[in-house]
Amino acid sequence: MLYTTKAFFDPVAGSALVAVARASGKMRLISFNLLSFLRIPLPMPRPLIAITHIAAMQANLAAARKAVPGARTWAVVKADAYGHGLAHATKAFDGADGLSLVEFDRAAQLRELGWEKPIMMMQGMFDVADIEHLVRYDLQPVIHHVEQCRMLEATPVTRPLAVHLKINTGMNRLGLMPSQVSDIFQRLASLPAVRSVSLMTHFANADSNGTMPDVAAQIAAFQRATAGLDAEISLSNSAATLLQPQVRSDWIRPGVMLYGGAPGAQSALSLGLQPAMTLQSRVIATQSLRAGDSVGYGSLFIADRPMRIGIVACGYADGYPRLASTGTPVLLNGVRTRILGRVSMDMLNIDLSPVPNADVGSEVTLWGEGLPIDEVAAHAGTIGYELMCGVAPRVRREVRD
Repeated sequence: MLYTTKAFFDPVAGSALVAVARASGKMRLISFNLLSFLRIPLPMPRPLIAITHIAAMQANLAAARKAVPGARTWAVVKADAYGHGLAHATKAFDGADGLSLVEFDRAAQLRELGWEKPIMMMQGMFDVADIEHLVRYDLQPVIHHVEQCRMLEATPVTRPLAVHLKINTGMNRLGLMPSQVSDIFQRLASLPAVRSVSLMTHFANADSNGTMPDVAAQIAAFQRATAGLDAEISLSNSAATLLQPQVRSDWIRPGVMLYGGAPGAQSALSLGLQPAMTLQSRVIATQSLRAGDSVGYGSLFIADRPMRIGIVACGYADGYPRLASTGTPVLLNGVRTRILGRVSMDMLNIDLSPVPNADVGSEVTLWGEGLPIDEVAAHAGTIGYELMCGVAPRVRREVRD
């Protein structure tokens, strides 16, 4: 017997959500597309789309494995696989030996998606209650603070855990001080709750030479701290994997390189990496400027000659960086041109001069195939990582193999 019914309608998506509460108190949600039901054509979406390239992610993983022969690979998939989607990451990184991330809910999702190989929790547990999730989903925590060791000592578990002891060798972010390592290692190894302990650190400057602490100094500190300890070792992030071939360990932890981002000053192309995300849109309007005319908020660009400009459906509410200024590159029908003036919430302006026949509907690539994300990021004073992770939920997604 029905008790009450409420309906909610989204006029943009054309979908209805009906909440039906029964006399028993149980709630049932029914969702359907009302416009389709009424045979009303669905509205066309904005032309902005983020395309994930599975084959590129697979090729980048192969490049990581080739760079350090014999090492096993933790593919880093934090922040929803750097904005590329966990479901796509499980497919693209099927050849990895394990996945690593920081979010417990996403780790559970990986198991629900069918991932059966190891999963590393890169920041370990945040609370003693997290130990239950470690056991339930067979997750491997990083232990970077003595308090996390105490949590394991005080909590009985039904299945012993593999743990990773992180050592602070100079980055001064996470990790035990070298003087603590031997004691905490022995305490963890003696616990019934722990089945194995491995050792790791994180390099601060593997993408630059001469900046201290350098890789050599951190390795030396790691070796001193771990002398006499018998355990597997994980050292290299993307930068060390690609740029520090002398570093050898049992496991590597590539992150941004898997998605086509280049650590350091070198280009992704020169490192053999492929872009895993392409952000594309279209010109939705054009304007003809006279010499002296300005464009957009703040009138930051003033035309020095007559010219045509295009208005593109993409703005900072979509994740495009607002600080991208005049000169930031885009591709217009495959030809390089530039942004003009200030990026708005939903739009940005581009110079049509290199493509005289460009008009409404012309394709614009904001980054990705043919235009490295790191180059765009540099013009905005940031890094490619931030752009990948910052694509907004309202942007349509597409996956290509």
